[in-house]
Amino acid sequence: MNWIAWKMLTGDSAKYFGTVFGVAFGVLLISQQTAIFVGLMQRTAHAVLNVRDARIWVMDPYMQNADEIKPLPDSDLARIRGVPGVAWAVRYFKSLGRAKIETGHFRQVFMLGVDDDTLVGGPVTMIAGSLADLRRPDAIIIDKAGYEYLWGDEPIRLGRELEMNDRRAVIVGICEAMPPFQTFPLVFTRYSNAVRYVAGERNVMSFVLVEPQADLSVPEVCRRIREQTGLMASSRDEFMWTVINYYLKHTGIPVNFGITITLGFIVGTAIAGQTFYLFTIENLKQFGALKAMGVSNGRLTLMVLMQASIVGLIGYGLGIGTTALFFELTRDITALAGFYLPWQVALLTFGAVSVIIVVASFISLRRVLVLEPAIVFRG
Repeated sequence: MNWIAWKMLTGDSAKYFGTVFGVAFGVLLISQQTAIFVGLMQRTAHAVLNVRDARIWVMDPYMQNADEIKPLPDSDLARIRGVPGVAWAVRYFKSLGRAKIETGHFRQVFMLGVDDDTLVGGPVTMIAGSLADLRRPDAIIIDKAGYEYLWGDEPIRLGRELEMNDRRAVIVGICEAMPPFQTFPLVFTRYSNAVRYVAGERNVMSFVLVEPQADLSVPEVCRRIREQTGLMASSRDEFMWTVINYYLKHTGIPVNFGITITLGFIVGTAIAGQTFYLFTIENLKQFGALKAMGVSNGRLTLMVLMQASIVGLIGYGLGIGTTALFFELTRDITALAGFYLPWQVALLTFGAVSVIIVVASFISLRRVLVLEPAIVFRG
């Protein structure tokens, strides 16, 4: 019976491939748009994801995300260091700055100030230069996407100079980092330099990065900091989701991508359902002959489900493979840097395809189950 079901499915090559590619197109839309949405949400939390040295972030208690910052007074650093369970705590600076290049053109940049002594908060992956080079006078490190944003396709060259807040800055390194949502260049420098490169307020300390003692959990140390200082203390993951949830609630990004993903699901369901229904109608005589030979409705149901599963699995493989290939081919494009296909998206898309296949199968099964065997004898 399985062989008969396969021959029936592939008997009309045009309709067979049309159904497969309909499912594949729906999978491509769903998986590609969902992956880009996930990538954009990760970019909103770039400031948190790029810092891997500390597990706790301390900030003003009313802060909602990492881009709207109310600076803390320097005295708060000493208060945090005095909390039992804190192994170490360092300052961290984040703000928007303006950089002018040799041609006179200027660009907005994200200025990130890491601890002067330990360089905690600095970039992890270096393409050129070394993190230790930040200890040189007027030294900055810029991310690869930011370098291309400023100088286009010009080869990477260390020693280039920028002017920020009427002060000289020298590029000593190029790093790989999670790009920001706004696509501004990321400029890393020591904290003492960062506050000079940006016209600051009276208080300039954006965050305090904290590492708990080895024998204490992150939630426990966060609780102690909150109780003793009145400041907000969150784990790295908690703060990341705070930022992402802020953009989910206060922007139209989820709605726009949700519409596209829903359309992909509807298109996939409509094409697969309609094509599979037409396939069933055209094969009613064959199903009638099988019924006349004593094949039960349960067996026919399994045949239809097998046909739909074959179409779904092949369509899913083509669609998800195309999505993965898209991100592989665009990985070096600056505008799409950092986007990839998470396994969770692939799994979610498989669930969507399963629903599409079930809907398409039951649309077809209704005609098969009420079919009279006598149809095979009609002219």
